[in-house]
Parts: sequence; C-alpha cells; structure tokens
Amino acid sequence: MSETPSVGAFAIVPSNDLPGAVPFWERLGFARTGGDANYIIMSGWGCEVHLIQAGDGPWRVPENNNPFGVFIRTPDVDAIAARVDDLIIRPGGVLRHREWGLYEVGICGPDGMLVRIGWPSRLIKGPAAN
Repeated sequence: MSETPSVGAFAIVPSNDLPGAVPFWERLGFARTGGDANYIIMSGWGCEVHLIQAGDGPWRVPENNNPFGVFIRTPDVDAIAARVDDLIIRPGGVLRHREWGLYEVGICGPDGMLVRIGWPSRLIKGPAAN
C-alpha cells in the first residue's frame, strides 16, 4: 500500500471463500496491497476493494440472490472486459453504452456478486464512443 492513502470510499466485500476470491480480483487487474488472513486489501485501476470472510451475522452471503455489488469507475473499461470475457453476464451485461450515460459491462463475481465496470459515455474516445 502506498505511504499516502488516497481519498475515497471503498467497498468491503464479504466472500464465502476469501482465499478463493483473491484470484478473481487479480484477474481483473487488482493486486493484494495489505490486510491479513481475514481482511484483504486489493488495489487496482485507481481504486481499492477490501475483502472479508463472510460468516454468520451481518457479513453472511446467501447462496442465492447475493445482495452485494461493486462498481469500478475507470476509463479502462475495454481492457478489464477483455480480461474477463467469459464472466460477462449475458445478454444484459455485455459491454455497451447504457441509456443512463455510462459505457459499462456487468460481470459475475465471487458468490454471484454483481461487478460493474464503467465510465461516462461522453468521455469515451475512439471507436467505442456513440
């Protein structure tokens, strides 16, 4: 982790299999930058995701209908989507410009968690732009 932390809000994401969640985030381009065996800090694309082992109580992740989600806001949408093409939620999550003004993709994360990666459509340059 850098000496000077960045300002922001970061998701704390519970996982039913904490060690198994790390390779997913690494595949997205994150790297482990802190924490311990029970609380892992992953950094990448200018943001952080904090991972914690789910269990009984407030961190419990149900087997179905995972209520948790993460949105990664980055101009590198295409690069991340290319890393995880097989995880894209189809047909609804495919990479495209959305009516709400974001160029984004939806993927299925650990425990069925929704992970969306996007950037404002108006800021997309080149072939991806409207």
